Amino acid sequence: AGLELFCPDKTTAEAVQREFGGVVRKVKPQNWAALAPEPPPPVMVRDALVICAARTKAEMAAARKEHAGREVIAVPPDMAFGTGHHATTATVLRLLVDEARALQKAGKPWAMGDLGCGSGILAIAARKLGASRAWGCDFDEKAIRVARENAERNGVPEVMFEEVDILKWKPKAAQRWEVVAANLFADILEDAFPTILKVVKPGGVVFLSGILHTQADDCLAEGVKAGLQIEQRLKIGKWVTAKARLPRA
Repeated sequence: AGLELFCPDKTTAEAVQREFGGVVRKVKPQNWAALAPEPPPPVMVRDALVICAARTKAEMAAARKEHAGREVIAVPPDMAFGTGHHATTATVLRLLVDEARALQKAGKPWAMGDLGCGSGILAIAARKLGASRAWGCDFDEKAIRVARENAERNGVPEVMFEEVDILKWKPKAAQRWEVVAANLFADILEDAFPTILKVVKPGGVVFLSGILHTQADDCLAEGVKAGLQIEQRLKIGKWVTAKARLPRA
């Protein structure tokens, strides 16, 4: 397997080469836009959402017309992870739609925290699905910038995104939600479970994702040990997503 890395200048490229090895080549000027791959197809989530790659207002308007009756969320495939195509994100979106409908039917207001927000897609979807407020965090400042741009693009600029390392995070007392998404990796989840439990309201749900099926038993066992109840476990390909709940005191 190989890795290609673009650097804006030769000095940076040579520094990477000294650290990791490899070959430095100058990239020839080309029409990169013409070489770019076609945008990914829209992702349908239940009968509630459609995730598309629209960038402009005209493209957004066309998507809304084509998918009338669904909430359209535009997430161009930029640097931040999360266009809805990956099994981990897609499964959390489906679970989020189901949970939002259950809460609405029960007449219960709800808010959402997204731990490891990437593109911001889950927090944006939560607002579209009726969350009174939504907040997301990521340790990558570029992801936060992209998430804020996506919130603006989708008409929910009130969704808050902050740069946070979840393994060093000390959440504030007000940072507790009825619904929490943690689409991370198994090893990070295992270390973060004590913090995750602090931000879920009693009786609230947590969507745990980003877990390889070979790591799922051990990871979810750590979640149970921390105090969660696993209500649903879904395997899509090599990935596992689980819906867990924090029991009421």
